[in-house]
Amino acid sequence: MSLLSVEDLHVYYGSIHAIKGVSFEVNENEIVTLIGANGAGKSTTLNTVAGLLKPRTGTVTFQGQNIVGVPAHKILSHGLAMCPEGRRVFTQLTVEENLEMGGYTRTNDEVQETLQVVYERFPRLKERYKQVAGTLSGGEQQMLAMGRALMSRPKLLMLDEPSMGLAPILVDQIFEIIKTLHEAGTTILLVEQNAQMALSVADRAYVLETGKISMTGNARELLADERVRKAYLGG
Repeated sequence: MSLLSVEDLHVYYGSIHAIKGVSFEVNENEIVTLIGANGAGKSTTLNTVAGLLKPRTGTVTFQGQNIVGVPAHKILSHGLAMCPEGRRVFTQLTVEENLEMGGYTRTNDEVQETLQVVYERFPRLKERYKQVAGTLSGGEQQMLAMGRALMSRPKLLMLDEPSMGLAPILVDQIFEIIKTLHEAGTTILLVEQNAQMALSVADRAYVLETGKISMTGNARELLADERVRKAYLGG
């Protein structure tokens, strides 16, 4: 059974039909990526799954339960966490305070235990645990946002444009971290405009075009597909 199953999702912004019948699934221990141009509907899809937007019609089933209409904070406690586009760290709080905020659904003991796991995954954050988050570099803020999402011990981690605005060397670091998280057993749904990087780490991929899924398949095969290369990889 799929960990996450999205069926015939339709989402509107007022009268604008943003998501038009999108269906996809994520199985346990996979990295699945949604790729597409700006405005294709990738982030809207993720925000709908996370409970931040309500679809007009369609179902979102997580661990066998339809979560459409469930408040976002309750979805988090079910084991589905999102690292949002643009990082959105609490700039006035320290690194450790940001991480603790991510563990609000957990007991104090669990928070302290998970903090140590996050610091092992992100040594840079451990070095800067007392530093105010607003003074971190863009790459460090992205690590912090990912670490904060992991504090809830999610069964599925959704990453929305983790490479946005980062220098190429930092993009490589972030994707190495994504691979490490996956190898450690985290299931990941990745929305990413950098199709080359996304397809290189994912198991399966869905291509979104103007609110519809136009292609789907094995990520390596899509990486080699001429249509994908011309549209998204500059080839």
